[in-house]
Amino acid sequence: MNKILLVEDDETLNANIKLSLETEGYSVIAVRTVAAAEAAAPDADLIILDVTLPDGSGVDLCRQLRKTMETPVIFLTSCDDEADIVRGLDSGGDDYITKPFRLRELFSRIRANLRRIPEVPEIELTALEQKLLSYLMLNRGRYLTREQILAYLWDSKGEFVNDNTLSVNISRLREKLSKAHNCGTIVTKRGMGYKWTEQTDS
Repeated sequence: MNKILLVEDDETLNANIKLSLETEGYSVIAVRTVAAAEAAAPDADLIILDVTLPDGSGVDLCRQLRKTMETPVIFLTSCDDEADIVRGLDSGGDDYITKPFRLRELFSRIRANLRRIPEVPEIELTALEQKLLSYLMLNRGRYLTREQILAYLWDSKGEFVNDNTLSVNISRLREKLSKAHNCGTIVTKRGMGYKWTEQTDS
């Protein structure tokens, strides 16, 4: 079940969208502030983000999130000027929907953005291994530094993931992937970091 982070400060709209998404079969984390969104973002498969929030800007939040993650972001906002749309997309947003909106259109945009997320191979993984592999797969073909990965893996509850833990999990993950049928691999390049490569990649 895909998990969607909904960041909308209007209490009624937040509740209505959450209910509609859950009816469609999604798991929803509904928050109303930038601070709450920052804490919940690492656990989300897709983010629906308003631009104007009580404690900051959704555009600034998207730009910040893009430093460590590639989770699809759909802006859902009443800011409909061309400049606002360009600013949202330039900050790293994948899509931009203006209010008022049609629910069926929102659902369609969500499905389209989720389709670009690769499926994790069906192998037994720990929670940390799954999070690590999902991050690498979302950034397929792109090297991620150890610093980027460690920042992404930092648990929202404050549990520390150190450099040695990363090395151990990379090693264990490689071993499990080597036993999986028709699976990709994790490539290491000194000075650049790690990247996910499919068997069909050149």
